[in-house]
Amino acid sequence: MRSIQNPLTHLILIAALSTILIQSAKATSTSFTVHSNDEATKILQLKIEDRVLIHFTVLGTASENTIHFYLAYPNGTEKDFGQTGYFHYTFVCDLEGNYTLRFSNIGSSIDKTVTLNYEIEHYIFGIPQMLFLTIIIAITCVIAIASYILLSKTH
Repeated sequence: MRSIQNPLTHLILIAALSTILIQSAKATSTSFTVHSNDEATKILQLKIEDRVLIHFTVLGTASENTIHFYLAYPNGTEKDFGQTGYFHYTFVCDLEGNYTLRFSNIGSSIDKTVTLNYEIEHYIFGIPQMLFLTIIIAITCVIAIASYILLSKTH
């Protein structure tokens, strides 16, 4: 019985694995409503050295298109960014844990829609996760093809 496997099977397996890994690193975009006199929160689970980009826009009436925004860190401290309608912030995570994005609409008489976009770029051994995974996939493909070639020559 031959122990050589079809290289197409290897490539399909590698493609499936890479798709699963790459999808876990995508940016997130969402919209939600913060009702009048209420708050909404979103939690980001981060690791040390993650690069984070947070961007949101508040939709409301022309006179009331702002919301009060806070960022709570895993150690319990909170940064108050004040009242804003358009927000763009990047940072490198120095504490591992849950970071809470808090949107406060307290004191407002109208509901507001927030369009939130955030991207978390993970690093592995000091290399961006996407680049690291691409290198691993490329090396695995080369090894699979080389193994096939070497094993097919012996038979």
